[in-house]
Amino acid sequence: MNRKIVIGVAGSSGSIYTKVLFEQMALLKGQWSQVGVVLSKNALINWELELGAFSPDQYPFDFYEKSDFYAPFASGSARYDTMIVCPCSMGTLGRIASGVSDDLMTRAADVILKERRRLILVPRETPLSLIHLRNMVQVTEAGGIIAPASPSFYGGAKTVEDMARTVVDRVLDLAGFDLDTYRWSEGSSSGLSGATGG
Repeated sequence: MNRKIVIGVAGSSGSIYTKVLFEQMALLKGQWSQVGVVLSKNALINWELELGAFSPDQYPFDFYEKSDFYAPFASGSARYDTMIVCPCSMGTLGRIASGVSDDLMTRAADVILKERRRLILVPRETPLSLIHLRNMVQVTEAGGIIAPASPSFYGGAKTVEDMARTVVDRVLDLAGFDLDTYRWSEGSSSGLSGATGG
């Protein structure tokens, strides 16, 4: 219950991932004490384009402006242990990789890395340029985790939200949460009938 989490929402398409992440985090309320959220202006624009009006009041989190460097997670002394950026734009990824702390989101990521805590970036971009790939390597070498928004299909997803949840649940696994989600081969000694390796 003492875990403190930062969620950054950058300006790439993929607001459905953020929505499902918020919903899943709300369901896991017993596993965290604080969740601080910072959204970029483009993230809000994309949410409204893709999902309709955004209302922070429906989520049990603390929301901060990108310019608010008085937010607790702008300092390592606040001891936030994990940051998830979902989705993570290539611009945000590049600034994090370069150590450019020009707003609260990139400052929080910089703090998480310097304190040797857990940073998980969820990019949703294709194709990837060499610059993008090198930035991903840079973040990985600094201790971050790159978890692309690549849905899995073997769990029987029926809706777009189901598919987004396969990504979000994987991210929450990486963040160390205990959640009920599809596990490969559970309930069957042989996995999926007719499945082949690859």
